[in-house]
Amino acid sequence: MFRSAEFRALWAAELVSICGDQLARVAFSVLVYGRTGSAAWAAAVYALTFLPALLGGVLLGWVADRFRRREVMVLADVARALLVVPLAVPGIPLALLCPLLVLVVVLASPHTAAQGALLPEVLDGEELLERGFAVRQITNQSAQIAGFAVGGALLVLISPSVAILLNSGTFLLSALFVRVGVRRRSAPAAVADGAGPAALSWLADIREGARTVFAHSRLRTLALAVWLVGGYVAPEALAVPLADELGAGPWAVGLLMAADPAGSVLGALVISRWVPERLRERAILPCTALAGVPLVASMFVSNVVAVVVLWAVTGALCTAALVPAQAVFVRTTPGEVRGRATGLAASGLIAAQGLAILLCGLLAERWGAPLAVGICGAAGALLASALMLTRGARAERAPYRVRAAREG
Repeated sequence: MFRSAEFRALWAAELVSICGDQLARVAFSVLVYGRTGSAAWAAAVYALTFLPALLGGVLLGWVADRFRRREVMVLADVARALLVVPLAVPGIPLALLCPLLVLVVVLASPHTAAQGALLPEVLDGEELLERGFAVRQITNQSAQIAGFAVGGALLVLISPSVAILLNSGTFLLSALFVRVGVRRRSAPAAVADGAGPAALSWLADIREGARTVFAHSRLRTLALAVWLVGGYVAPEALAVPLADELGAGPWAVGLLMAADPAGSVLGALVISRWVPERLRERAILPCTALAGVPLVASMFVSNVVAVVVLWAVTGALCTAALVPAQAVFVRTTPGEVRGRATGLAASGLIAAQGLAILLCGLLAERWGAPLAVGICGAAGALLASALMLTRGARAERAPYRVRAAREG
C-alpha cells in the first residue's frame, strides 16, 4: 500500500489528526472531571467528541459525492482547526465549550466520507483495499495508544488548554498532507454530468444514502455490526473515575485508555495476515458478540493490570470484526453513492461510540464505573448475538423463497 504516494499522504494526514484528537480527549476528560468532579459530566463531554458525528453523516455525507473529495477533506480540516482554537481558552464555560465541540465533530463527517470514497480509487483491488483498511486500523489504534499515553504524561507538563491548541495544529498539518499528496480528481459523476449542486435535492441525497445502506441486507448487517463494535469503546471514557475507584494514581488513566487500541493492533494483524480471506466475513458477527465478554469479566476484577488485559482482548475482537466489515462494505457499495453510504456508516460508528459513552457515564454516576463497564459488555454481546441469529434465520428462509420463485 505504501508504494502509492496518495495512500501515504492519506495515511500521514490521518495519523497526525488522530494523535491530536486523542491528546484533546485526554485534556477534555481531565479538564471537565477536575472542574466538576462528576463522572457523568466527564463522560458527557467525552461523548460529544463522538455523538454528533451521526448528525454530520446524515446531513453532510452527500458532500463527498457532489464535490471534489480532496477539496472536501482540506476544507473540513481547516474549518475544524479554526473552531478548536476557542476551546483552548482557559476557563471557557461548558455552555460554550459543548456547542463548539459539536461543530468540530459534525465537520469530521464529510472528511471521513470523502476519505472512505477515495480509498477504492487509491488502492485498486479487493485484497489491496482490505490490507489498506487493516493498515489504517493498526495505525489509528497505535496513534490512539501514543495519544493517550503521551497525552497523560504531557498534561503533567502543560495545561489542558495548550494540549487542545496543539490539536488545532494537527488539523492544519493534515490538510497540508492531503492538499500536497493527493492528486486532483474531478467531482463525482452527478456533478460532472452537468447537474450542478444547486439543482440537486439535499434531502434526496440524504434519503439515497440511507436507502443504499438499509435497503440492502448485506450492507445493513455490516453497518449494524460496525455500530455495535463502536459501543465497546465506552469504557475509555470511564478511565478517570475507574482508576479513582480502584485506588490507582493518574498513571493508570493512560493505561486504561490505551488498552482497547493496544488490543486492536493485535486484532488487525491477526485478521489481515493469518485468517484466510474466505473466513473473514464469517467472523464479523461472532467476534462482535464475543467482544463484550471480557468487559463483563472486568467488572469482577480489582487489579488495574488485569482490567487492562481484558479491555485489550475486547479491542482485538472488535478490530477482527471491524476490518473485514469496512472492506466488504466499501466493495459492496456502488461507486456513485459510496460517499453518502460510507459517511452514514462511519458517522453511525462514531455516534454509537458517543451514545454508549453517554449511557455508561450515567450508569457510572449511579452505580459505579466497574458495573457500568460490565453492563456495556453484556448489552453489546446480547445485541450482536440477536443480529447473528436474525441473519441465520434469514439465510435458512432464503432457499425456500428462491424455490418458490422458481416454481411460481
